[in-house]
Amino acid sequence: MKTRLASLTLAASLASLPAAAAGKLTFKDPTGDDNGPGKYVYPTDTVYKKGTFDLTEVTVEKKGDKVEFTASLGADLEDPWKLGSGFSLQMVFIFIDKDGKAGSGHTEGLPGLNIQFAPEAAWEKVVLLSPQAAPRLKTEAANKASALKDDIVVPSRTKGSGRKLTATVKASELGEGDPSQWGYQVVVQSNEGFPAGNDLMTRKVNEYEGQHRFGGGHDGECDPHVIDILAGSAKGDASEAKAQHDMLKYECADDGSTKSPATLTMIRQGK
Repeated sequence: MKTRLASLTLAASLASLPAAAAGKLTFKDPTGDDNGPGKYVYPTDTVYKKGTFDLTEVTVEKKGDKVEFTASLGADLEDPWKLGSGFSLQMVFIFIDKDGKAGSGHTEGLPGLNIQFAPEAAWEKVVLLSPQAAPRLKTEAANKASALKDDIVVPSRTKGSGRKLTATVKASELGEGDPSQWGYQVVVQSNEGFPAGNDLMTRKVNEYEGQHRFGGGHDGECDPHVIDILAGSAKGDASEAKAQHDMLKYECADDGSTKSPATLTMIRQGK
C-alpha cells in the first residue's frame, strides 16, 4: 500500500512540473487577437478565412539531435496556391533569444516585418516556417537580409496538417544551449510569393484592405506588418490580447517614416 501511495505521489509531482522539465515547451495564445495592434483586418479575397492567421499555440521540443517547432492556428490549413506543403497562406517567424542579455544578438527584425526587439530581448536565431521551397527562402534571405542570413534558420521543409505547421531543424543549426531555457517570440505573417521591394516573403499592411493586402495600418513603412504574436505569460489568457496590442503600438511621422517602432519582447517558460 505504501509503495502504491508513493508511486501515486511521484506521478502527481511529475504531472505538475512545467513542460520544460520534459524537454518540451508549450506557449498558448488567446483566440481572436489576429488583428496586430488591434485594428488590422484581413485581405478581402475569400482564401483568407477567419482564424487563418490566429496563433493559438506554439511548442518547441528537443528530440535527440533535432528540435521540432509546431505552430497551431485558428483555422484549418488550406493550399489554394498548390505549393505542395499542405498550406499556402501563412508564414511564421520564431525568434530565439538564447541568453537574455542586452547587447547580445540582433534588435532589428527581418525585412518586411517593420519591428524591432528590446535590447534585453535581442535574438540570436530565427526559424522560418513557410510553404516556400527552402532554396528560395535561403536565396531571399541572402539577398534581402545579408547581415542576418547566418542566423536565419530555414528548415528543409515545413509541413501543414489540420491546423498545425511543423518543422524540424538540427540542434546544431541553433547553436549550443538548452532550448527549454531560451526565450521565444513568434510572429505570424502571410506568405507572399511576389513580395514588394526588400520584403522577406511577407504581405503588406496598408491603410485599407485589398484583395491581397491587410488593412488597418499605414501606407508607409512605419506600421508593424505583424498579425499575431505571443504576449503576456503566453498562457492563452484573454488579457494577453491587450498585451499584444500594447507591444505592437507604433507611431508614424507625417511623411510615413517611423517615429516610434513596435518593440517586441521575449517569452520564457514560467516567467
